[in-house]
Amino acid sequence: MRFYILFFLFPFVTFSQVSGVVTDTDGNNLPFVNVYVENSTAGTTTNGEGFYELELDQSWSDKTVTLTFQFLGYTTVNKEITLKEKQVLDITLVPETTSLDEVVVTAGVNPADAIVKAAIAKRKENLNAISSYTASFYSRGLWQVKDAPEKILGQEVGDLGGALDSTRTGVIYLSETLSDIAYERPNNFSEKIKASKVSGDDNGFSFNTAIDANFSFYENTIDLNVQMLSPIATNAFTNYTYKLEGTFIENNQIINKISVTPKRPKDKVFTGTIYIVEDEWQLYGVDLKVTGEVIQVPVVKDLNFKQSFKYDKTQRRWIKISQVIDFSFGFFGFNGDGRFIAAYSDYNFAPQFEKASFSNEVLSFEPEANKKDSLFWINKRPVPLTTVEQTDYIKKDSIQVIRKSQKHLDSVDARGNKFKVWSPVMGYTFRNTYKRYSFTYDGLISNVNFNTVQGWHGGTGFNYFNWSDDDYQKTFYAFAKANYAFSEDRLRYTVGISRRFNRTNRSRLSVTAGVETRQFNAENPISENINTITSLYYERNYLKIYERSYAEAAYSQEIFNGLRGFLNVAYEDRKALSNTTDQTWYPKDDIVYTSNNPLDPLNEGTLSFEDHQIVKAQLTAQINFGQKYYNYPTGKFNISSDRYPTVFLTYETGLGASQEQYNFNQLRIRLRHGFNIGNKGRFNYNIKAGTFLNDAGDISFVDYQHFNGNQTRIGTEGTYINRFNLLPYYERSTNNNYLEAHAEHDFKGWVLGKIPGLNAFNFNLVVGGHVLSTVENKPYTEWSIGLDNLGWGKYRFLRLDYVRSNGLDKPDGAFIFGLKFLDLF
Repeated sequence: MRFYILFFLFPFVTFSQVSGVVTDTDGNNLPFVNVYVENSTAGTTTNGEGFYELELDQSWSDKTVTLTFQFLGYTTVNKEITLKEKQVLDITLVPETTSLDEVVVTAGVNPADAIVKAAIAKRKENLNAISSYTASFYSRGLWQVKDAPEKILGQEVGDLGGALDSTRTGVIYLSETLSDIAYERPNNFSEKIKASKVSGDDNGFSFNTAIDANFSFYENTIDLNVQMLSPIATNAFTNYTYKLEGTFIENNQIINKISVTPKRPKDKVFTGTIYIVEDEWQLYGVDLKVTGEVIQVPVVKDLNFKQSFKYDKTQRRWIKISQVIDFSFGFFGFNGDGRFIAAYSDYNFAPQFEKASFSNEVLSFEPEANKKDSLFWINKRPVPLTTVEQTDYIKKDSIQVIRKSQKHLDSVDARGNKFKVWSPVMGYTFRNTYKRYSFTYDGLISNVNFNTVQGWHGGTGFNYFNWSDDDYQKTFYAFAKANYAFSEDRLRYTVGISRRFNRTNRSRLSVTAGVETRQFNAENPISENINTITSLYYERNYLKIYERSYAEAAYSQEIFNGLRGFLNVAYEDRKALSNTTDQTWYPKDDIVYTSNNPLDPLNEGTLSFEDHQIVKAQLTAQINFGQKYYNYPTGKFNISSDRYPTVFLTYETGLGASQEQYNFNQLRIRLRHGFNIGNKGRFNYNIKAGTFLNDAGDISFVDYQHFNGNQTRIGTEGTYINRFNLLPYYERSTNNNYLEAHAEHDFKGWVLGKIPGLNAFNFNLVVGGHVLSTVENKPYTEWSIGLDNLGWGKYRFLRLDYVRSNGLDKPDGAFIFGLKFLDLF
């Protein structure tokens, strides 16, 4: 379909405009062809249907210029025209004719290898050639769903905000941005979004950004969940096979077309074509693909990168002017595809930056950026909309007022608010979207578990949630929960409120009170569900708890960029508890339940501490050095970085205890960090150290420093950098100085991907080391080796490790079966 009708809707526009359709010799429209004025920064790109429009200001009128039409795989066309106010220029591109006539082929020598080696030799020079620039940036993102299911896990999907038609097909996300970007080597970057549009939400702000679209194949690796090796990386020849398909002439330079394929299946490399300029050894373009299986993102089926470059005579460099990322996906019955396009123009390679030109704010918005009207976008959008995109904008913009009306929102809520027969048992939620609140009843069976102190216990709760606007900038949450323990014949309850004041410094205040049981280790090293299974089936009651009646207040906020503070103050009335039941489904002659006293587990009659009251306070500072962030009008969003570790400094005190010896002071520090080592995987570490400032020899066992152990042989985290997998839960708890360190390296296929046969399974080799040093004991260590990314098809949520420990009575070894999906709950 042609869109010429759009040009006659605005007769008052005063600029030169060239538009048309680019096709191949068979009449097929060609998407994302680069169209630009030779020897200038002015340009555009055809849309997904081959249509383009190039708008130039009045200074171009009546000038004779050369328009260049460039598309990978086709012969570039240069067309000389005299610019008028409006004109139509359709172009037909002919498939590029490549030739090997000029290539000197030596027996036994692959001619592609020499070309790639030359490109590799100049990779770093080309990467760093441009030290600074400014440019205009345009991006557009589109997600489409096909044949969406009506229900997932019994829950109705609905029409996804009006996105789906009667065939359960439609656009679920469409957004675009126009921005100014600036770069200064090595790490300075900023983006100012001038205009942002989200289909169906006239108050929305797009999440398309230039920094997220910045993929350079001059880098050794491309981060796509795993580190994908570039075809011109320093060590590319260990993973790629190259074939010279032919050469052609562009801008009086020879362009080499080279196909790239993996040497081994599941290698973390691309498949496709790269174009390398002879003698300059720069990229002319790339067309590379990878599957979701290779990058270990199960929902992604395929991912395709296309980049095109234009020769800049002033820089004597081929400069990236467009990028298209196509993808397809599928999960839980959802199938679809999408595309993110990026267009770069108006480069300035000699910007006059000042010291204040860059800061840790890498993204910001101009005022009213999301309020631009249709005329603005028609005039400024460098890549025209396709029919599907136009239809989606028109449809959703026309119905968004209706869909935000009270009548419509109430009708949608009414379907979800139906009270069902099983609601008294399973739970129920009432939602009023128009008035922005919801009320939830938890049901009776969601928290039913067993332990030897309470026996069977379960409860219910009521929750109220309120939000200020569609972006949830301010929220209010209140709850009341009750839990009844049958063996104890004891009812416990908690109530609380929580208020988030904004999404800029994310200040939050919460107040809670009540009576509850808690694990001695407040990090809850064993889940109640797993303890229920180990107790009833194997007579292993690992969960150890005490009771506290308390009132607690907590406040947190970002004090300034990179520094976040947490303050917690609580009054606690603590009571030690004992076992009240020995119920088990499969009694063992040689096994008996241990007591609820971690200090004396074999003596049922003892308690771990004397009942007491205490005021406990904790102050924590979280430090992120060099914290970069996005500054949206709706809030501040910090960007995770591998450059520096995150540091936590904590001071904890107990004072005013009814048992004076229970007062204490503790200082601790924690460093957490993760970073990629090229394409050789990801290394993570977590180091903790602390000291008790006063003589803490008689403090309550509750306030000891506890360490996350594991006696179940089941792992529930994605990574094991905060746990010892063979250490009994309270074996090394201390009230003295301590040092704890964990490290783990996931090779992400770098090792196993090179082993024939085994590489077909796409497993990851993982190795780890752990050490714990306390004053009272010799160091405890664990070493592990394992396989990650286990599972079937798209469901890769399992892991298996063999762990070896030293430092207890005797060395030990065991397999740990990881259920990573439990880390999601």
